[in-house]
Amino acid sequence: MKRFALLLPLLLWSLAARAHPHVVVAVSSDVIFEDGKVAAIRHHWTFDDMYSAFVTANLGKDGKDPTTAELQPVAQTNVESLQEFDFFTYPKMNGKKAAFGAPKDYSMTFDGKDKTATLHFTVPLAEVAQSKLFVFQIYDPSYFVAFAFDKGEPVKLVGAPQGCSLSVSKPKALDTDESKKLNESFFSGLSPGSDFGSKLADRAILACP
Repeated sequence: MKRFALLLPLLLWSLAARAHPHVVVAVSSDVIFEDGKVAAIRHHWTFDDMYSAFVTANLGKDGKDPTTAELQPVAQTNVESLQEFDFFTYPKMNGKKAAFGAPKDYSMTFDGKDKTATLHFTVPLAEVAQSKLFVFQIYDPSYFVAFAFDKGEPVKLVGAPQGCSLSVSKPKALDTDESKKLNESFFSGLSPGSDFGSKLADRAILACP
């Protein structure tokens, strides 16, 4: 059940009563270009209010919201733990799987109005190559964590050459029989290599001339 390092035993106990998914994350991402090539993805992940309350517990002074400085250790712990799961990010360059290097520029902010925490971090591609087609999804294969692109402008291109186009497609809806199977027994029975989460994941498709 390890998905983020700060899912403490108390949190896991509390989440046990909730149906899948247990954590919900709204995502916006920046695709960063260098010299006309896709070089990195910068993520902004806003956690649901319950998870946000746990990761910010005991932070903030005199009733104030936690500061970015106070949240920096939380950001570091979460980003470092995400490496084990490839940052839940699955990119393909010209139809072939692409890999990431070490994460950088990580931080966490807190929205006092919505009471939500947002994790910001950049994952550079391990090898930067000319790409006419770059596709990526963000998902947890076990669907313990549900990721979905935020509304509005979920993906932005930074430094992209002229002529590049971007589209975001939603997953195909599960049929009635599939939906009925989505109970806790189904998820607990998933094999370690299961990739169920990909069926429910948004897909960002970037095409350049």
